[in-house]
Amino acid sequence: MAKIIYIDLDGVIADFEKGKESHPLSGQTPFIGRPDRLPGLYENLPPIDGAIEAVNTLLDTDHFDVYFLSTAPWDNPEAWMHKRLWIDKHFETKKIRKRLILSHHKQLLIGDYLIDDRRFNGAQEFTGEWIHFGSDKYSGWEAVIEYLINE
Repeated sequence: MAKIIYIDLDGVIADFEKGKESHPLSGQTPFIGRPDRLPGLYENLPPIDGAIEAVNTLLDTDHFDVYFLSTAPWDNPEAWMHKRLWIDKHFETKKIRKRLILSHHKQLLIGDYLIDDRRFNGAQEFTGEWIHFGSDKYSGWEAVIEYLINE
């Protein structure tokens, strides 16, 4: 039976920090301190180095059932749509169709692994294994793939 993996988007696959820094409105009110409200930000984030290839590796194996699990800012409704468009831009539609879940309560989902860079929105309380992306143990996609493939 395939193991279920949930993968966060921002800070794990999509480079939120780079996108925010390069956004033309990032230094203007009302976006100072609230980059999650920047218009168009989520649709145009650059991928994190190695992320697309790594996720495709997971999508292409029968050992895993992969879903994208992200939190979209409540005060930026277009972000919900843009996250969907982002994964469609970077992955084959047939591989990711209907595999995006947006939730502020990640701990409610049932699965084996959650790859997330932050402990918020239920990641730390996830009942499977939380793979803390960007931590010392899982500093990048190479470490994550090595762990999952050898698990």
